[in-house]
Amino acid sequence: MKTLEAVALILGFWGSGNLVAQTIVGADSRKWIAYNCKADFSGGSIHLINTSGKTALHWVKDINFKNGTIELDIKGKDVSGESFVGVAFHGIDSETYDAIYFRPFNFRNPERKDRAVQYIAKPAYDWDLLREKHPGKYEHAIVPDTDPNNWFNVKIVVLHPSIKVYVNGSTEPTLEVEQLSKGKSGLLGLWVDSEDGWFKNVTITDKLK
Repeated sequence: MKTLEAVALILGFWGSGNLVAQTIVGADSRKWIAYNCKADFSGGSIHLINTSGKTALHWVKDINFKNGTIELDIKGKDVSGESFVGVAFHGIDSETYDAIYFRPFNFRNPERKDRAVQYIAKPAYDWDLLREKHPGKYEHAIVPDTDPNNWFNVKIVVLHPSIKVYVNGSTEPTLEVEQLSKGKSGLLGLWVDSEDGWFKNVTITDKLK
């Protein structure tokens, strides 16, 4: 069997959407639903290119994510205000979901480093409202120190309503919040609110690692 050139996404279903071990080849566009974007699967990663100027999502088909662990590698750009990359989950549709996303250009910015990772619950709780009403609660600096120009590893552990976000193998959460939405299950996908973003090694399990 030829070596797979694309990213493998580990996920599965037990009838109603509980996860089991099953491999889906990321390069197969039939496994994804693109919203406001197109995807380039060459080079061993998923390069999402925003085609709308609005939020872009790349949903995994036929998955109902509940509680579990989402792991992946992400790369954005160290260009101020031009790189917002992350993961959406518990989605009802492309307008209603929870998300964790990163601003790589803030990773080492001494004035904005506390705004490096963000939780939102669309449409009711976007970043600007949360920053105004709950400053510092739903966004945080990256732990440990992370190069904004390179790939970084992300682990998101969801046990409704708890969300814990870990970066680059750290045992200390870089962000820990409780969900503001009522969603306990739903769509899961890659999230970009800028020109583009890169993703690889995406793994989704029902284990709380």
